[in-house]
Amino acid sequence: MANAKTTHWSDILKRRLANSTRKDERNEDEKKAEETELFTKYYSEWKAGGNRGSSYKKIPRFYYRLPAEDEVLLQKLREESRAVFLQRKSRELLDNEELQNLWFLLDKHQVPPMSGEEAMISYEAYLKVGEKAGPKCKQFFTARVYGKLLHSDPYGRISIMQFFNYVMRKVWLHQTRIGLSLYDVAGQGYLRESDLENYILELIPTLPQLDGLEKSFYSFYVCTAVRKFFFFLDPLRTGKIKIQDILACSFLDDLLELRDEELSKESQESNWFSAPSALRVYGQYLNLDKDHNGMLSKEELSRYGTATLTAVFLDRVYQECLTYDGEMDYKTYLDFVLALENRKEPAALQYIFKLLDMENQGYLTVFSLNYFFRAIQEQMKIHGQEVISFQDVKDEIFDMVKPKDPYKITLQDLVNSCQGDTVSSILIDLNGFWTYENREVLVTNDNDSNSALDLDDP
Repeated sequence: MANAKTTHWSDILKRRLANSTRKDERNEDEKKAEETELFTKYYSEWKAGGNRGSSYKKIPRFYYRLPAEDEVLLQKLREESRAVFLQRKSRELLDNEELQNLWFLLDKHQVPPMSGEEAMISYEAYLKVGEKAGPKCKQFFTARVYGKLLHSDPYGRISIMQFFNYVMRKVWLHQTRIGLSLYDVAGQGYLRESDLENYILELIPTLPQLDGLEKSFYSFYVCTAVRKFFFFLDPLRTGKIKIQDILACSFLDDLLELRDEELSKESQESNWFSAPSALRVYGQYLNLDKDHNGMLSKEELSRYGTATLTAVFLDRVYQECLTYDGEMDYKTYLDFVLALENRKEPAALQYIFKLLDMENQGYLTVFSLNYFFRAIQEQMKIHGQEVISFQDVKDEIFDMVKPKDPYKITLQDLVNSCQGDTVSSILIDLNGFWTYENREVLVTNDNDSNSALDLDDP
């Protein structure tokens, strides 16, 4: 029986193989005729209508054309619909009363013992609070949020204060995003320079630390504040910044820190957006502008800081940066200041690197380094200092940066080395080079000063 069954299936397979072979034995003309017949059939069906367009209905629409400038009605409709949408989103956020109620519930459900001075809550109590807090709070009472805030508590609890601060931070971020979106005229998730200027201008009256600013200074203050956002968040100089990037960086925190009426003097001085800082930067600009024409010539800018920037570097500044009849305006000056005051930051290094890369090659060679360092050597001669050999400085720079290519230094090499600020100071500023060259002496003097202070202490 087994042999008969095997024979039966083998015969069937042989017949099928024979049939398929016969089909394949058709000549090329027969195959071409069949192909033409099928093509004509399907093309005729398509041209007649058939199911044409039915497949398109399955593809979701992913592009919506923005109204043109002359389509006033469509623009108004878009603005109104966005305003209604943002109002609805705003109503979904917790208000002050609801936040107070949440804190009351968390405090009521705390689980002893306390961890140091912090009240704690268990996962079971956390879920109970979530049920009582209302629908707006539902998004915060998840296992993921609890796990994110769970650290080293031996009872598996989380800090009530840490959780409440997390909720506050989320609410603040959503509020701020909605506030910024109101100024997003295009509705595309980014702000142009004029949009951000309007936002900050209307924010000024809500910041107590800016109460002392005269209204005549508002335009200069707004320009000073906006430049920091665009200098660091718009490296390609597109003229717009994503709202998401604004929220992700710390600049908005610094700006809104000015709501604190008791902000310390030290915090104000270190905050770019504070009144003393803005007045300092603008005051420096006015002091440099000796001919009082509202612009800075190269000679006027040469007195910036310690007046030790090299002429070669300043030449490059005026070659590469936007100027008007060879003079620099306040906005361009702000970019210059932000770059030199933040030399550790990638955006500042990008600004300086572009000036050092004279041939726009994307890297610095030994020739580039020598070109800029010769100006440092000339300044040393003028000040009667012993001239340092370029060969020694060049070797030190390459040792510090450790570039991938031993003969070229790229911007990425400078960023990766974390020595970009030192290298740029060595090449463009005599004072910066002197500080680097005498770093060991300066450290010793600092240690001696600290020792003397310790001895003076009772």
